[in-house]
Amino acid sequence: MNVDLVPVGDIDQTILKELKGGLETVLGCCVKIVEQIAIPDRAFDPSRNQYLSDAIISSLRQQKQKSAHLLGVTGVDIYTDDLNFVFGQADGADRVALISLNRLRDEDCALPGGEKLLAERSLKEAVHELGHTLGLGHCGDTGCVMHFSNSLIDTDVKGRYFCSRCRPKLIE
Repeated sequence: MNVDLVPVGDIDQTILKELKGGLETVLGCCVKIVEQIAIPDRAFDPSRNQYLSDAIISSLRQQKQKSAHLLGVTGVDIYTDDLNFVFGQADGADRVALISLNRLRDEDCALPGGEKLLAERSLKEAVHELGHTLGLGHCGDTGCVMHFSNSLIDTDVKGRYFCSRCRPKLIE
């Protein structure tokens, strides 16, 4: 599997490099950081002061190479219909996913060493969304990376790896 990592808007190169290394370790795949794209203007909803993740994913689809899975990384607050916010979203059919760093940051990330917590949360959400591009749904095992995160506590509790029930279901 190959993964193209796309910064959507301005993203710190340090977090992208850490995410690249983490994904290569966890997924055993080749990850390439590709050229940044702009956040599409049409994604912004001024009534919510948030960005519609579906519109960003639509822009990412246009950047996708046929053989690769694509993961966009943005710093803006994202949502999808019927949800207040999402940490990420994926289109499994097109193998395109998006994560936002916005809500993965909290006061703990501002403390010394907090960048490691942000990097760990980002990796878990990236693996989770890429898991959807590999055919996986949500898992009931709270330790599995495919467990749905409704809060930072959920993200912090779950692991970065697929559980023994999810791993055999992975498709390329």
